Amino acid sequence: MADPKGFLTTPREDWARRPVEERVRDWDEVYVPGALLPIISKQADRCMDCGIPFCHEACPLGNLIPEWNDLVARKDWQAAADRLHATNNFPEFTGRLCPAPCEAGCVLAINQPAVTIKNVECAIADRAWEEGFAPPQPPDRLSGRTVAVIGSGPTGLAAAQQLTRAGHTVVVYEKDDRLGGLMRYGIPEFKMEKRHLERRLEQMRAEGTKFRTSTAVGQDVGAAELRARYDAIVIATGATAWRELTVPGRELAGIQQAMEYLPLANRVCEGDLESSPMSAAGKHVVIVGGGDTGADCLGTAVREGAASVTQLDIYAQAGAERDDDVEPWPTYPKVYRLSAAHEEAGELRTAPAADADARLFAASTLRFTGDEHGHVRSLHLVEVDAERRPLPDTGRMLPADLVLLALGFSGPDRRDGLVDQLGLAMEARGTVARHADFTTNVPGVFAAGDAARGQSLIVWAIAEGRAVAAAVDRHLTGSSRLPAPIGPYDRPMVV
Repeated sequence: MADPKGFLTTPREDWARRPVEERVRDWDEVYVPGALLPIISKQADRCMDCGIPFCHEACPLGNLIPEWNDLVARKDWQAAADRLHATNNFPEFTGRLCPAPCEAGCVLAINQPAVTIKNVECAIADRAWEEGFAPPQPPDRLSGRTVAVIGSGPTGLAAAQQLTRAGHTVVVYEKDDRLGGLMRYGIPEFKMEKRHLERRLEQMRAEGTKFRTSTAVGQDVGAAELRARYDAIVIATGATAWRELTVPGRELAGIQQAMEYLPLANRVCEGDLESSPMSAAGKHVVIVGGGDTGADCLGTAVREGAASVTQLDIYAQAGAERDDDVEPWPTYPKVYRLSAAHEEAGELRTAPAADADARLFAASTLRFTGDEHGHVRSLHLVEVDAERRPLPDTGRMLPADLVLLALGFSGPDRRDGLVDQLGLAMEARGTVARHADFTTNVPGVFAAGDAARGQSLIVWAIAEGRAVAAAVDRHLTGSSRLPAPIGPYDRPMVV
């Protein structure tokens, strides 16, 4: 510990966000540039350097959190970057996008605000790039083995980087025109500017990883051709089969899936479009779904100039503090959290029907009604109890010119033919079936990430990528020195 009393004398201080009125006028990241480094050493000093650091257990990557906290407190940035990258290929992604289950597992969080682990991680990653502490690591020699990775999200990229560094020739296939998967077209620019992604991709190219964009495996190239060409295949396509809302009026125009809406806004930021054809400008918007994707839609609609935005969450509003009887430390608790998008919506009063931050809790959609042209104009809802049963006399109507469905994802999208061409066995819930070594029922074909695990967090996606890389390396060479932080059946700490 750099300061044995740091957790007693220093209060928690988070990375400051820019004023709402300023940030909703652009697509830049919501945080004040340069405001993190002046406070981060003191925040790292709050780490207790626990004998049994439960933050390790809460993080599927096994990040060496007390070690790099101590190094940041001592301002040894290069050593901190080395320890951080020892377990995480992309800390600049997780430092911005991960909900930080490690902080829920922080021992200090038993009775005080947790260490700002996520902010420390982000500060180290950014400083590493600024100071040149993250150079490319090309292999000393090539193994002569080839691997195809299908999908360039965090799982695919992590697997590809690990396997490339191990000496294998890796080609990543991506169906979209740019790399990054959901990080590219699903995550709004205000949550993570794509320059962070581009910088890491350039590092991977320098290491020797090859990329093929605009190539849908199963359509543009057959699965059988890939099996004949490569010694191993990693399926990391993600869980992109979105869940539907089967209520009367769903067929009306103006009711869109979140992942039909968000990519268009990202393409505007990329310069592909002058404006989104699904823009929320001047429209009454209702978002169905209370998760992170719904919040991303909320922040996007606010920036596009929506007349109003309301988000429906079928769950009751959580309390402000952890319920130790229901969700004891160190599990990740269901507590009321105010994202940057909800803070913006609350301050701007985007949802007159909501109490504070644009969310209506314990609300279930009954039906949609439209105009004579077949376009949605209203959403009818009802309040529900904890068992999702409608409560009498609670029905209400919201104006809705644009409805965005953010109900999550069930597994890989099978329309491209990849699953059927390979003859992959599937789980009942729609994910790819796999064994304890990440192998599928097809020899030489491995599955990792959301395609096999189901919809999860970015930190789990990267952990899956690292673990499947070790499995593939062992398959190709008979042994592996690559780390395998998780197994395919590991799950987050929950009650």
